[in-house]
Order: sequence, then C-alpha cells, then structure tokens
Amino acid sequence: MDQHQLEIIQAHSLGIYLDAIRDSLHKVARTPTDLDLISTEVLQVITLDLLPTLQSHPLSRQLPSKTGRGTLRTDLLRLEVSFESGELGFRRLRPLFHAVFTNGPDVDIWQQVYNAVATAESTPPRKPAASFEQTPRVFKTSSVVNSSERRIDIDKPLRDELGVMYVDVPNFYEAFFGDITDLETRSTEIFQNCTEGEQPLFRDAWTWWPENANEADVLTWLAGLVEQLKHYAREYEEINRRIVTKPYTPVEGSVAQRKLDVGFADVPKSDQDQRYHWSQILVPGELKSNPKEDTPSQARLNVARYVKEVFIAQPTRRFVLAFTLCGTWMRLWEFDRLGGIASTNSSFGLDPTIITTTDQQYIEVKQHGKTERFIIDKCIRGAQGIIGRAITCWKAHFDSDKSLVFVIKDSWQYPERDEGDLLKEATEQGVINVARYYHHETVRIGDKDDNIQANVRKGLDITKASNYNQVYPAVSTQSRASSTGSKRSASQLGAPLPPSKRFYSGSESPTKPRSPVLPNRIHRRIILRDYGQPIYKASSRVALLRALEGCVGGHESLYNAGLLHRDISINNLMINEDEPDLSRSSFLIDLDLAIRFDRTQSSGAHGITGTRAFIAIGVLLGDEHSFMDDLESFFWVLFWICIHCDGYSRGRSIAMFDKWNWMDAEELASQKLGRVSDEDVFHRTVSQHFTRHYQVLIPWVDKLRRTVFPNGGRWREENETLYSQMREILRKAQADPLVAAIDESE
Repeated sequence: MDQHQLEIIQAHSLGIYLDAIRDSLHKVARTPTDLDLISTEVLQVITLDLLPTLQSHPLSRQLPSKTGRGTLRTDLLRLEVSFESGELGFRRLRPLFHAVFTNGPDVDIWQQVYNAVATAESTPPRKPAASFEQTPRVFKTSSVVNSSERRIDIDKPLRDELGVMYVDVPNFYEAFFGDITDLETRSTEIFQNCTEGEQPLFRDAWTWWPENANEADVLTWLAGLVEQLKHYAREYEEINRRIVTKPYTPVEGSVAQRKLDVGFADVPKSDQDQRYHWSQILVPGELKSNPKEDTPSQARLNVARYVKEVFIAQPTRRFVLAFTLCGTWMRLWEFDRLGGIASTNSSFGLDPTIITTTDQQYIEVKQHGKTERFIIDKCIRGAQGIIGRAITCWKAHFDSDKSLVFVIKDSWQYPERDEGDLLKEATEQGVINVARYYHHETVRIGDKDDNIQANVRKGLDITKASNYNQVYPAVSTQSRASSTGSKRSASQLGAPLPPSKRFYSGSESPTKPRSPVLPNRIHRRIILRDYGQPIYKASSRVALLRALEGCVGGHESLYNAGLLHRDISINNLMINEDEPDLSRSSFLIDLDLAIRFDRTQSSGAHGITGTRAFIAIGVLLGDEHSFMDDLESFFWVLFWICIHCDGYSRGRSIAMFDKWNWMDAEELASQKLGRVSDEDVFHRTVSQHFTRHYQVLIPWVDKLRRTVFPNGGRWREENETLYSQMREILRKAQADPLVAAIDESE
C-alpha cells in the first residue's frame, strides 16, 4: 500500500467494528492454528458475515480498488459473488481470518483484504459508466420475482438496498414526541410509579434485568415490565397493544417462514396459543445478548428483515418503527423510503389520508372545484422492499357509482420526478394499451407536502449522526464528464430518472454527483382509469399471447409518442379479460422509469433500469437503453412465465432461475446469452423447465428467440420493424390448434 492509503487507514480506526466477527471465530477456534480445522460450512457462514461488514465500513468506499477501477468496496462485492457462486474456496481467506482473530493492526487487516480480493481478479471487471448519470449496479429486494426468499439469498440485496443506516441522530425526542399532548406529564408520573414501593421497577437502573441477557430471560423480563407499565397507564387510557414474545414461532403472512424475536402488535387480547400475522405487527424488535452485535451485519440487518415484512403486509405504512436490544444497549429505529435512522414515532407510520371507518377505507381528492371520494375495494399490489418507490396500488370505485372502477397508485419518488405528468401526456396524445390517466397529486399530511425529510423525519439532520462523517468524509461537487465513443448516443429531453429497480443502494439520488444536499423522496398519488391483473394470471394460453401482443402494441404507441418505458416486467403488463375493447383489454402500467426522447436521434438512455430477471443483455452489460432492449424484455417475460407458471394463478420457484434475482450484472448477462445463443442449450432448457401447461408454446417462443436474437446473438442495430415481427408471431401462435386446445388436467 502507498503512503496515501496508509494515512487513510490511520485516520479511520476499525475500533470494535470487527468484534462480532472476532467473537464468532473465537467460538470455533482457541488458537490461530485451529482456524485450519474449521469446517467449510462454518467458514462459509463467517465469511458471508465478514465480507458485508467490511463492505459497510467507510474505508471500503475510500480505499482504491485493486484493479484501479472504483473502490475497494467494488472488489469486496466481486469477491463475495465469487465465494457465493463457488468459484473460490473459503480457505483462501485464511490469512485475513488470522489477522482478525489475533486483532492485528488495522494496516495488516486491510492489507490482507487487498490480498484476498486479488484472488478474484480473474472475474471480468464491470464496464465503466457511460456518463455520470449511469446508475450504480445494486438491485433492491422489490425487484425479486418468483423467489423462496431464503435468508442466504435475500440478505445481500437487502444490505445493498439499505446502504448506510445512520445512528445517533440527535433531537429524536423533540422531533417525534414533542407535539404529543400531556406526554411529558404522563410519562413523568408513570416513571415515578416505577421508582416507588418495596420492590420498585427502577432503582438507579431497571431492576431484575437478566445479568447474562439470555433471550428467554430478557423476553420474560420485558413481558412483565410492559404489563406493569400498561397497568400504570390505564389511569389515562386503555391500551390494546400487546408485546409479542414468541421467537420460535413463525409470524404468518410472509413468503419465508420468518420469525420475530420480539415486538408490539395491535390485538385486543393475547393468549398462549395466539398466532400473529405481519399485518398486526406495529413495532418489530431484535434481541442480541452481546452489545458488540449492534452492527450493520448483525442486529441492524435482522431488524430490517422484520421491517420489510411489515411494509409488505401493511400497504398504508408510510414508515415503520423498530428497536434493537443488544445486551443492555437499546436503539430505536425509524425506517422509511430513504432508509433507516435511529429514531421512533408515536403514530406508527400509518397514512392518515387513507381514511378508515368501521366498514370501509377511502381517499378524497379535490378536482374541478369539487371533492371526489374513492372507496377502496382491495389492495392489489404492495411494496416488497424498504427503500425506493414502494409502489402500492388499490382497486377503488366512486362512492356514488360502483361501475366506475379506478386504480389508486401511491409511490415515493425523487423530487425531480413525477410519473403523473408522463401518464397525463400519454393519455392526451391518445396512446393505446397504456393505463389511462385520471388524476395525480402530491399527498399532503396536515398542511405539508408529504416527504421523508420534512414530514416523516421531521427535519432531523442526519449530518449530525455519529457515523455521517465516516461515510461522507470529503464531498466533491465537481461533475464527472460523459464518456465518448458509445455505441449509440442518447438525447434525453426529460429529467434524469430516479432509480427504483436499478443496481442502486438506496438513499442518495444517483442522478447527481454526491453532495451535502440530503436526499429526499416525495409521496405521490396517481389515479388511473384502467384496472387489470398481471399478465401471468391470464386464464388461457391464447389470452396470455393476446395480452402480450396488445402490450407490445402499447409500447410501440408509447414510443411513437416520444416516450420509452424501460421497465417491462410481469407486474407491469396487465390483462383485463372482462374488457371488450381490445385497446384496453391489455395495457402497460408504471411509467416511473420512462423517459422522453427525440425521435430524430437515438432512443438510447444511460442507466441500468428495470426488474432484474427481465433486463436485456445489453443493458446488463452497460449499453445505453433502447426500445430494442424493452422488446427483448418482452421475450424474457414470456420465457419466465412459461417456466414459473403452470396455468391460471399457479406458480412455482425454480432454484436455477431464482439465482437471476441475485446474480452480478455481467454474470446474469452471460447466463441469459448462454440460454438463447445455442440451439441445443435453448431447446434443452425449455424442454426441461417449461411447465406442462406451456410446453406447446416452445415452437413459438423459439420463433421469438430467433427474431429478437438474430444469428443467436444480441441485437446490434435498431430495427423498428421488430414491433410488427413480434406481434405477427404472437398472433399466429394464438391460431395454433395445440395452443388453443384446453388442457384436460386444468
């Protein structure tokens, strides 16, 4: 290492950062020599804790990459992928484990990190960004499709999604409790009760606290304390919230069998046999016996898993409150669409503009000088992650006319972006097979526009967080120049896009160079006039193909209007089989990542956007985004459906393709190209993995493959006739007697 690197390391001590990893090593080895005897399985677990911990340390973003491209964190990410994919053996990290085990000098540890990443240099480096607007390649958990959501798979994208979780942000009490009537008086009186009597609950510290902080003992202590506090509080009001202390019982309502250490639930009563659902959890909590486990890879990541489930099960949550209790060290957390900070709130994050009565939910909007009420029928799409747009959709109708069906869409967008403007523009231009615009607005809570910084976090300044200066040690306001010599040039007339389903770590807007200006997200609401279901729920093969044909036509109509969609996925292609109008029986939704472009120039656009499993090969490799890439995404949607769906509403998870949700971009591009470039490989793949229901589509999917991937490779020149070629193949497939036949097993 050179002198500059040594100075950076000396200025940023590791301190206790690796103590939890060191404790894990000491549990399985008495001496450094014993490290050689550790089983591969144990090494795997420790390695997949160690690498993310190093990635999250501020130094990994400051120290240069071994390859000279990017930072050391980039190398660590590549190294983690190499280990997870089996390309490298875990014992290659033996010198690094030794340095951590012996608590060696920081310089020695970071030198061993550099030595370790050198083992992954055979992995091809990612291509540099085409411009400073290129999005960092990190996906969010919301872009995962058809996955069993195993913890080993979900943790990495969840860590990437969360990015930095700021701790020790000052003024929590004033921000979140200062405006609650009589709170100061009541809490003082209740606390006074805790200090009185022969056996007070509090005497210099909370009494009866378990000395070893064992989970079972802590849960028993917490349950007793909460019940006593509720008893004191009954003088003011009856409390229906219950403490949840069933760490070995899965909470219902999640894809994986997710268990909750501790939490508070909204239930009228509780008994020994009570089964809880994530829709009832108000405040989740994570318990650890060791204070050293209050780290990004330990307690904080665990509680974030719970928060993700709460967001999914409760679509009206604007934010989620949580806590971690590591030994006697307790942190209160607030998670929102920008990330997590050490905070709390007494309103539990529900959206007050979604009004709930005894028998219905509704919203009200002001338009054309009058107030319109929309009755919510059901939630049809909930947010699947923590960070990002957090799209939530409800089916609704006018309170005065049930026959008029609408879709209400809420999302959290960057300030420079408003999807409603693009939808309104598309509708006014007569675009077909795209959801029709009715109304859009910025949600207002009280007398303020609802946004993260001012409304949710109430102006808390994360720059005062204890770890902020470690994460942002030196801020540059100098823009990076765009590179030249790209295959296709772009002329974007619209504002740069905020990401949602991109390779992006979450809280900082990627469209601008890093700056001291705090990132923000604004709560937007759109009302659409078309309702449908995701295309994979089509009632027959013919219905699926007809809907896909209509959506391709919708994309072309949108393209002719000067808009490029850029997020073709199974959840953005809709079907309504009750609609007789073919221009409305299938349609595209979600223009949040769409852009305006100039038809007289290239339609390319910088930035990797889309839902991971369906992103075109060229986009994964860093090429500019073209309409041709969206048409390729249509192919991957059909390919994915044929593998994962076995008839109407019957789905499955296939481990081989589950990995597409987690793979590195270039590795995924290679996987996809390998499936379509070779005739034998393609036919072996579809014959083996297409479900019985879709086996008859193999010849037609093959025709699409030959059209979308000419000569077995990815496209090189834009060709607008591809629209009509794809529609013709889909139209002919609908007329195939085998495709139209009814499967007797269905």
